[in-house]
Amino acid sequence: MREKKDNKNSTGNGRMLWKPGNMVYPVPAVMVTAADREGKSNIITIAWTGTVCTNPPMAYISVRPERYSYGMLKETGEFVINLTTEKLVRATDYCGVKSGRDTDKWKETGLTPIPAQEVNVPLIKESPVNIECRVSEIRELGSHHMFLARVVAVDVDEAYLNEQGRFELQKAAPIVYSHGEYYGLSSLLGTFGYSVRKKTVPARGNKKRPGGKYER
Repeated sequence: MREKKDNKNSTGNGRMLWKPGNMVYPVPAVMVTAADREGKSNIITIAWTGTVCTNPPMAYISVRPERYSYGMLKETGEFVINLTTEKLVRATDYCGVKSGRDTDKWKETGLTPIPAQEVNVPLIKESPVNIECRVSEIRELGSHHMFLARVVAVDVDEAYLNEQGRFELQKAAPIVYSHGEYYGLSSLLGTFGYSVRKKTVPARGNKKRPGGKYER
């Protein structure tokens, strides 16, 4: 009879076998804004978020039902994903550990709410990118419920546009989250497709797609 493995066991090849878990790190650390129908808003820090689809543009956030913002999200079906930076790291952490039930996070963090274009949820002015979302589906998966949403507008800070009108997010010093710790990003290591290109420009016959991807 095969012996049952515990939480951590050596596999004999220099690897440790752990029980199943989410080990995809680092991940984004974003501040999500939500509001109820009366206009009361809150900020919640989310790490379980990302891109779902390019066309139509879709994103998701996963939220525990016991979180204060969960009711707002379910009630209105709208939210904004606000990207975070090194300057915003303290506010990002604060909005993840404090509850909006008994704390006015706007006041305590000094963040500034400004109107969105397509949703009735405020943007965070200090964020370099605000992604306005409208929920299309809620999936109750277990500990977290996933809010699948259409991206209905994207607001960017003009301060990070260069002379050619290109948005340079790296100048905002974005951050990531890994195992309870926040990190800044290191220097540029390469660009999409650089490993197979001899030149620094797209190969002839390739068509550049949004997001830096290429198709033949």
